[in-house]
Amino acid sequence: MTSRPVIGISTFLLDAAWGRWDSMRSVLLPERYPALFQQVGGIAVMLPPDAPEHAAAAVARLDGLVIAGGEDVSPALYGEPAHPETVADAPERDLWEAALIRVALAAGTPLLGICRGMQLLNVVCGGSLIQHLPDVVGPDLEHRGTRTGYNRHAIHPVPGTLLAGLLPEPSVTVPTNHHQAVARLGEGLTVCAHAADGTVEAVEGPGFALGVQWHPEQGEDLRVARALVHATRPAPVPAA
Repeated sequence: MTSRPVIGISTFLLDAAWGRWDSMRSVLLPERYPALFQQVGGIAVMLPPDAPEHAAAAVARLDGLVIAGGEDVSPALYGEPAHPETVADAPERDLWEAALIRVALAAGTPLLGICRGMQLLNVVCGGSLIQHLPDVVGPDLEHRGTRTGYNRHAIHPVPGTLLAGLLPEPSVTVPTNHHQAVARLGEGLTVCAHAADGTVEAVEGPGFALGVQWHPEQGEDLRVARALVHATRPAPVPAA
């Protein structure tokens, strides 16, 4: 029987309280993230922020890597001052996840960045971000959800890309909740989906390095998650 690939998922680090326990520093991840990758055949493990120099050892133990959504990426990482709407209060995540991404790209480890994860992938590759999307595209298409829910809108995969091979329809409706997006594209990345207002909705790099601006863990479409798990398995050797 084929073993289930181990998929590492980055996490939040923040104060939280539950049950009889008062607020304490906690490692948290919405349950939908691990559930998604368990559903498509993976074993999900949480990757709390750690020293960046430990990233290589962590990635070496994984079959695939997911950089989860969360707080805004610090604009200091791409050399800009913070916009008034930017809330970049997770320096431990920024440094740890950036190190994980660099190692995964160098090692060819299958990588999926979700929302913040896509944005950080772009920054690690030398790109920059639109810090408050309504300033650029206006309010006609609602990218941002609420504190308790997600909006939905259509994205359009770019023909000929890896993503278009996974999502061959000309338009796919996705769950969304973000106010930042790609500005300058990072080196080695290709835009592989747009929204109707021109917002970059997905990027991809060599091998299986994919970033999506939407939240697949909040929907029913398993194709992107299933593709990550499939990419962890060696290609079959052709018969002689």
